[in-house]
Amino acid sequence: MSTAKKPQKAAVRREAWGRLRKLPSGRWQARYTAPDGETYSARTEDDKPLTFETKTDARVWLSAMHTKIARNEWEPPAVAAERRRAERAAEEARAIGFREYAQRWLAMVREQPNRSGKMRAAGTLRSYRSKIDGYLEPEFGDTLVRDIDADRIKKLKARLDAIPAVANLRSPNNGVTRPVIIVLMMILRQAARDGVIAAVPTVSVPAQKPVRHGPDHRPGEDVVEPQKVEELWRATAQPYAIGILLAAWCQLRRGEVLGLQRRDIEWHDDGTATLHVSRQLNANTGDYTGPKSDAGNRSLSVPKIMRDRLKEHLRDHVAPEAKAPVVPTSSRGSVPLSNTRWGYAWSDARDAVAGLPKGFRFHDLRHTGLTIFAQEGATLAELMRRGGHSDIQVVLRYQHATMERDRELADRMSDRAAAKIAAADEGPAA
Repeated sequence: MSTAKKPQKAAVRREAWGRLRKLPSGRWQARYTAPDGETYSARTEDDKPLTFETKTDARVWLSAMHTKIARNEWEPPAVAAERRRAERAAEEARAIGFREYAQRWLAMVREQPNRSGKMRAAGTLRSYRSKIDGYLEPEFGDTLVRDIDADRIKKLKARLDAIPAVANLRSPNNGVTRPVIIVLMMILRQAARDGVIAAVPTVSVPAQKPVRHGPDHRPGEDVVEPQKVEELWRATAQPYAIGILLAAWCQLRRGEVLGLQRRDIEWHDDGTATLHVSRQLNANTGDYTGPKSDAGNRSLSVPKIMRDRLKEHLRDHVAPEAKAPVVPTSSRGSVPLSNTRWGYAWSDARDAVAGLPKGFRFHDLRHTGLTIFAQEGATLAELMRRGGHSDIQVVLRYQHATMERDRELADRMSDRAAAKIAAADEGPAA
């Protein structure tokens, strides 16, 4: 007979609740039946097998599990482990510093389209980076994003406001605060979406004066007589004055005026000229970008009221190169005048002309020109093409003067008809 011993089975001890089993290794295993009807052995928080050195340790763990089930706090080990992993990941995300998160945000906006479905232009991305590198990272550095609250942002705004204006020392605004705060709030809004912060701090972004008037503005209040356009042209410093005529008589937007280059003006043998609009100087980035919309790409006849002055301007103030800016920073310069510096030049010219409507804006020169164009009988389609509009509702506002003329003619018609009716009622003279 064989004297070999049979392998001993691990001892299983029944408890008041659950089971304990001593393993061949000498350690103890705890098992229990869960509310879902399944039997589970002890697991670590990372859902790995858990055994105990002593029977007492196993009993203590089993008792704690029994209490958790009684309190309705139990969940399957795999589910609990996944929840804890997600919580740790969220906590690590909330512990990210501003420098790291800002770079992550830049990478995201470079690869994803904006709300209109278009990829952001290179100039826009450079503008974002300049605000981060020049102002935001020096201010916040590795400060946790979750620690950037309203008080910290208000302190940043105060420091930005204290930076003196470079282009015009008389200006109360330096043109820095608003774009920097806008980029910061864009980053913080994404941080809220990512769960890095609970909510975006409540901070007011400095207001920007709108180009167009508000809804309470009455049509006609921002239209001036041609002689006022002439006075503004004479009051504007060179080599910037041509911008007044381009806005009024070619109905260009500010960015389109500053984005013009010598090659965009085509002269014909009969002395006429055509203006081709194909770009604008972007106020946010300082770079050339496409027009405001597809309708902004257009060709316009230069009206004879300004042809000679345009020719003289090109001769005296614009460099000979094809890409030379029509409105340069300095005569014959290669750098276009910035939107900011144009604003100062326009402000000086407007202050020098008496009798302008209160709050008259550079954009109102465009409105003036389009209104006069409408008075000459231009159709809606012709107005849309001339102004580079894609929305017919916007163009309708330029026809208010035409409607005034229509009312005048209608009243004259009424008077004439009424006079004839009255004469007929009186009968022939005795």
